[in-house]
Amino acid sequence: MVSKNRMNRVAAATAAAVLMSLAVPAATAQAAALPRVDLKVLVVDDGGSSVEALTAELRSTGVPFTRVDLGSPGRPVIDAGFLSDTLDGRPRAKYQGVVLPNENPFGAGSAEMAALAAYESAYGIRQVDAYTWAHPEVGLEYTDNGGYTGVLDGTPATVTEAGRTGPFGYLGGQVTFEDNSPLVMESYGSIGKPRAGYTSYLDAPAGAGRASLLGEYTHDGRSELVVTFGYNQNQQQFRLLARGIVEWLTQGVHLGQSRNYFAVHVDDVFAPDGRWSKELNCTPGDYGCPEEEGAAGAIRMTAADAVYAAQWQQSHGFTLDMVFNAGSGEEWKTENGGTDALTAQLIADRARYRWINHTYTHPFLGCVQDTTTVPWTCAKNAQSAVTWMSRAEISAQIRDNVVWAASKGITLDRTELVTGEHSGLRTLPQQPQDNPNLAGALADNGVTWIASDNSRETAQRPVGAALTVPRHPMNVYYNTGTRTEMADEYNWIYTSRADGGSGACEDNPATTTCLPAPLDVTTGFLEHIAPAEARTALRHVLSNDPRPHYVHQSNLAEDRILYPVLDQVLTTYRTLYAPSTPIVNQSQKDTGTEFTRRDAWDKALAEGKVTAYRIGKDVTVKAPSGVVAPVTAPTGTKKQHLLGTTDFGTAYAGTRSTWTAPELLQSAVTLKLPS
Repeated sequence: MVSKNRMNRVAAATAAAVLMSLAVPAATAQAAALPRVDLKVLVVDDGGSSVEALTAELRSTGVPFTRVDLGSPGRPVIDAGFLSDTLDGRPRAKYQGVVLPNENPFGAGSAEMAALAAYESAYGIRQVDAYTWAHPEVGLEYTDNGGYTGVLDGTPATVTEAGRTGPFGYLGGQVTFEDNSPLVMESYGSIGKPRAGYTSYLDAPAGAGRASLLGEYTHDGRSELVVTFGYNQNQQQFRLLARGIVEWLTQGVHLGQSRNYFAVHVDDVFAPDGRWSKELNCTPGDYGCPEEEGAAGAIRMTAADAVYAAQWQQSHGFTLDMVFNAGSGEEWKTENGGTDALTAQLIADRARYRWINHTYTHPFLGCVQDTTTVPWTCAKNAQSAVTWMSRAEISAQIRDNVVWAASKGITLDRTELVTGEHSGLRTLPQQPQDNPNLAGALADNGVTWIASDNSRETAQRPVGAALTVPRHPMNVYYNTGTRTEMADEYNWIYTSRADGGSGACEDNPATTTCLPAPLDVTTGFLEHIAPAEARTALRHVLSNDPRPHYVHQSNLAEDRILYPVLDQVLTTYRTLYAPSTPIVNQSQKDTGTEFTRRDAWDKALAEGKVTAYRIGKDVTVKAPSGVVAPVTAPTGTKKQHLLGTTDFGTAYAGTRSTWTAPELLQSAVTLKLPS
């Protein structure tokens, strides 16, 4: 067996030879010209979850990368020619950073590792060791010298002073490892004490003191970011650290950008919502559920609920989107004595919210539904053709809501629309296509952004000239106004037949997990459901996911069950992050625009039509005409205009970033980095 030290000595000797071949042209070029460093990352993939997580982060952020699959027999050989060359008489580094599964995934005495080491040293390129263990070859003591190896679930890690002043300054300080179940090991790794050349960025209790989980090891003219714990792309500890890992790897200059988004759409405002029946285990009035004699009435906000909503927004610094059905409110008013304190209060507070058209009376805008069967089917005419809601009817639903809003002084963006139940769009399995009359009605009313359900369609797509904006459904049910109703329906869905549930979780084990036992309906919502849903929503927030979440006005009524979930999301977030990294609470239109830009950017990258590089303090980005580029750069970066410069980008998480395009009479974006 070849020892680690022997392996490294052989690799170092080989690296010295390769370095000579790289250093000569680099040194010669420095006298005439600085090297060009392309803004692309090299990912060497062994199929492990840690490399997969980092690759997912690069992809979602918009950072271009080249992936080399170590297990592929036809993969390219990583040598000097693969890593660098000369272009227009200037030495070129083809990659600005390198992600490896560990410090040396190639084996003892590897010429490929030697080539990488020489390349990194010659061009100042950084390397991330996605997951390794604490040992001297990565700048750490073995764990038997004041360290720890084992399960890390629940570990209270802390960003060090070096981390706060370095790549992780956007964090609040605490990075607690997930511990969602005592029955499952979720994280494993080692915590080691730093040796010379190692700077810890994240540490945790170990032995009688503290030791490192993540840090920078500088040696032999190279810098490695050493990670000594395993992770996947969904775990909170990785989501918190991912931004800083990318910033460290790219030295703060890269294509792509990332934000933490959170918006909440409150559907059915002004309308009443049906109520879950604990006896029937369904919602009376819905398809397939009989009417229930003596049942409690529908759920609708009161004026007091509206006052509370406005006060909650102000105290939490967060704006809700009121997705409204004015005609349904007018119908309720007529049926209840001609007065409506709720509507009066919401109109009085109208400037405090964003408003989105939800159609006038919330009809189903797709095919005409035949509800004589369960589930419903699309009605057909005598020629066996599907009967659809007409273009004129759809258009009237959109238009009448806009007219009502204008009469009440409510400002809304007419380009945005959320249809009732996302109807009009295809609804599987009964309606596998969009209502063919929908696109025309959208165009008639200037609608360009129509909401879709992310649980059905995750990607943006066109509907005529309009585009969809996927929304995350929150697991806070539309037909529940109290905590006990919510827990009862949750038990019905997530418990086995033997425990009195529907058994749906047994029938769909690939997508749903049964509860080990029914929740206590008195305490289950606050103790289990709200924390679980807050974790899910927060995972979306931390994943550069701009999709809004949606709930219903019933969740702001009675027990106001939405607020415990939102409180946990916002409070936890503001504990985890520094003030420099606020939640981005944006409109449906802005989210639609974000998706459109991402799709165009991803397509340009996939087609190899983006060129971006850095030469010294100058950054150049060229993309196809009409494609805006996401770029992140340090504070103090300037954008070059034909005459003069301006500050680049928007401040976020300690950097500057934005979608950017060439200025007038320019063919490329040119940035000037700070000294």
